[in-house]
Amino acid sequence: MSIHYGQSCPVSKAAEVLGERWTILIIRELLLGTSRFSDFQRALSQISPTLLTKRLNQLQDWGLVVRKAGSGGQRPEYYLTTAGIELKPIVLGLGEWGMKWARGQMGDDELDVEMLMFDFCRRIDGAKLPGGPRVIEFIFPGLPKYSRWWILVDAEGKRELCLHSPGQPVDLQIRCDLRMIAEIWAGDTDIRAATKDGRLRVTGDAEMVRTLAAWLRPGAMAHIRPHPDALRV
Repeated sequence: MSIHYGQSCPVSKAAEVLGERWTILIIRELLLGTSRFSDFQRALSQISPTLLTKRLNQLQDWGLVVRKAGSGGQRPEYYLTTAGIELKPIVLGLGEWGMKWARGQMGDDELDVEMLMFDFCRRIDGAKLPGGPRVIEFIFPGLPKYSRWWILVDAEGKRELCLHSPGQPVDLQIRCDLRMIAEIWAGDTDIRAATKDGRLRVTGDAEMVRTLAAWLRPGAMAHIRPHPDALRV
């Protein structure tokens, strides 16, 4: 353990466990259902594989995470223990506080297309998405890489996020710049308003276009708005 405050205070002890860089974000992902190493890398695109491995090992040593063999000989997966699950209200509270008091204006270096697409993929509301297998394409003109993404939704609602064309007909195409999709995810821009004024261009299946705002859900805390006196960080 590299952080040590030299106090028996339970707050300091918790901070020694959770205060390492990336640790709380890894726990966030585990709480959201992320279990595979490759998915952690997509949701946390700025962390190196070496550091991610180190943090996951530390979480196992601390008894917050257990590593299990993947089904069918797949790579191992990671899950929270009871102690880890009990962090849920703490992590949610941090997120709510951050949205209200510490979010500020998103800088260009915070527009992470991998994280945004990964979260949009898992937050699609399958109950409101018009039925049947679906292929949804996102295009972000001007990005030097990762400018095109595909989300595949099968008949059972299982999703797959792809960086390469799946070779299937596209049911819906969404085109906008990266900042626009980030503002939609953060709750700063309404999908309907962005579509109406042309900042978000949507073409394809008419029913999917009509119901887009219902099934393409923004981030989990988009409903929390920054306080007028929020910190500028």
